Amino acid sequence: MKIQQHHYVENCWKPGFTTEGFTEKEAQLVLVFGEPGLVTDERIFNHICSLFPKAQIVSSSTAGEIIGDDVFDNSIVATAIQFEKTQIKCSATNVQEHTNSYETGIYLMKKLQADDLVSVFVISDGTYINGSELVAGLNENNPGNVSITGGLAGDGARFSKTFVGLNGLAIEGMIVAIGLYGNNIKIGHGSFGGWDEFGPERTITRSDKNILFEIDGRNALDLYKEYLGPYQDELPGSALLFPLSLKEPMSDEYLVRTILSINEQEKSMCFAGNLPQGSKVRLMKANFDKLIDGSSIAAKNCFNSLLNGSDPELAILISCVGRKLILQERTDEEVTAVKKVFQNDLPIAGFYSYGEISPFNPQTKCELHNQTMTITTFSEF
Repeated sequence: MKIQQHHYVENCWKPGFTTEGFTEKEAQLVLVFGEPGLVTDERIFNHICSLFPKAQIVSSSTAGEIIGDDVFDNSIVATAIQFEKTQIKCSATNVQEHTNSYETGIYLMKKLQADDLVSVFVISDGTYINGSELVAGLNENNPGNVSITGGLAGDGARFSKTFVGLNGLAIEGMIVAIGLYGNNIKIGHGSFGGWDEFGPERTITRSDKNILFEIDGRNALDLYKEYLGPYQDELPGSALLFPLSLKEPMSDEYLVRTILSINEQEKSMCFAGNLPQGSKVRLMKANFDKLIDGSSIAAKNCFNSLLNGSDPELAILISCVGRKLILQERTDEEVTAVKKVFQNDLPIAGFYSYGEISPFNPQTKCELHNQTMTITTFSEF
């Protein structure tokens, strides 16, 4: 595997990491992460196409871009991959072409099915999609239990429009799934949060998929506001500082769920993922050092998931916009923490998202996460 990176920042392209022997015309895949106005710029898209004429170009809007151990806003990070022994296939669709997000996930996985499929990397719309339902559809049509990782596009802190594209300008509502095939590719994955829980554990008593109405028989929005105190006047933005810890019935794993919007008339809250009735929830708050340490743990989990101990050749980091808004000037520290775990010359790219997709552990199904650092590593042998 050979890698070349380019960074568009301050209105000009700057060269980044390049593996010796990389050939632009032989690159099969380019991952483009950037500010919404830039990933929808035809001039920029055409430039990338001219550099890598044979590549599948997958683009996503972000809430911040990652390259190396730095975090940027209003830029584009383009990472071209030249596989030597691995085949890829990209499948794309628009959520509006399907009955729901669940059917969208089923459709995408069906398009990628093959005996030698070993992993799927997903870049999804982040506003129209129900991330939990999308992941459920991906898992439903995954008979080989291959690893599925990725994330949801971002739009800064605006939560207005997100854009994803495959071999064309990024548009709203798109989801792209990249299948990797063959016996010579190893995928590592890790995901971790680092939030502190507080307050009593409570039970969801009324919900509809990702809409929450009642907790312990009480109106969920009013109860949430009681805990927020002065922060309630800053909703829904302040909700990023206080996500919910969720444990679904019949599960021992804890997920994190972030509020996207509130409805004062219905007294309801809309989350980035589903909150099934009967689930246990607790409020969470930020612990700066634990958030940064959580990124290190996610990186170490990548090594644990590489059963043969392969050294990664590329790392894709997808971290939640909520972490970035909380860490602010310390945001670079969580990326640096990841870099310290990996070898110093490992190329790193990524973005800040509206949701992260990854299994908890090797051999387990993928889940939708919020407020985590999620890492996918690639290596050929």
